[in-house]
This record gives sequence, structure tokens and C-alpha cells, in this order.
Amino acid sequence: MKVIGLAGWSGAGKTTLLSRVIPHLLEQGLRVSVIKHAHHEFDVDVPGKDSWVHRQAGATEVLVSSSRRWALMHELRGAREPRLAELLAKMSQVDLVVVEGFKREPLRKIEVHRAANNKPLLFPDDPGIVGIATDAVIETRLPTAHLDDVTAAAAMMQRAAVTVDEILAKSET
Repeated sequence: MKVIGLAGWSGAGKTTLLSRVIPHLLEQGLRVSVIKHAHHEFDVDVPGKDSWVHRQAGATEVLVSSSRRWALMHELRGAREPRLAELLAKMSQVDLVVVEGFKREPLRKIEVHRAANNKPLLFPDDPGIVGIATDAVIETRLPTAHLDDVTAAAAMMQRAAVTVDEILAKSET
């Protein structure tokens, strides 16, 4: 299983790019999963539904299952936030896991940059960035792909991805 990160300012187009890259990778026969880091509070179940009620009542974990999908929600209840390596260990085996967020983790990342955002590039200050998907012309030795070139962006992500074992080894140091 290989892992690559996506980094960029809000509004740069990370989710849009990923929503276009995933079907492209699936057409190549790859299985893809995503880990998205969210800020603070978020919900994946609907207030008032049984799973929400169980969580609100204090359950540490609530697993919801149906004939179409299952989801496991784990409440930290004051415990520390898990590191990326711990979360990767919980994932089912796929060909590629794309990680959005986790800026402070030792992870190779593709920066997603949109000129209209008027935000500075991250790559000069983040040694984990190994490529850039952008709609701007950028002076760099890093590989680049246009935001609209899904094939090139997908290929760059695949080339830059590292194995889960490499992530686990870095997290232990």
C-alpha cells in the first residue's frame, strides 16, 4: 500500500482535483482510499439518528453497518489525536491512500496551488512537498502538472507515493 499527501490552502482545489483523480486511477484498475484531516468538531452522522444518540450518550466507538457500507466512529473523549501512522494501520489494503491534511507528519506531498487564491506557495518552506499541481507558471525544479491535467496529476501522485512501511518507520523516530 502506498501513500501520498495533498497540501494546499483552503480553496486551492484539493478536493476538486482529488474527485477527478480518483476515477482516473480506478480506470487504471487501482483501489484508492482517502484520509482527510478535519479541524476540531465534525460529524459524519445525523443528529437525532441512533448512531448520533449512542455517541452523545458516551460510547467510545459506534459502528454503523448496512448492506451498502459500514462506518466506524471513535470518540477520543480527551485522549490525544492519533498520528497518521496509527490511522493508516486501521485502513483496509488498497493500492493508494491519499492523505489530505496532517501538515506536521513526515509525509511526501503534492501541493495544490491556485493562482486566484492569492496565497503564497507552501513548497519553499515544506521539505515534504515533492510536486505541484497548479494553474500558474512556477519557477521550480519540482515536477509540476496543471490543475486541469488529471492524467499528469495522477501520474505525479503515483510516482511520489511511498509505502506505508516508510511512513511507519519515520513516525517511530
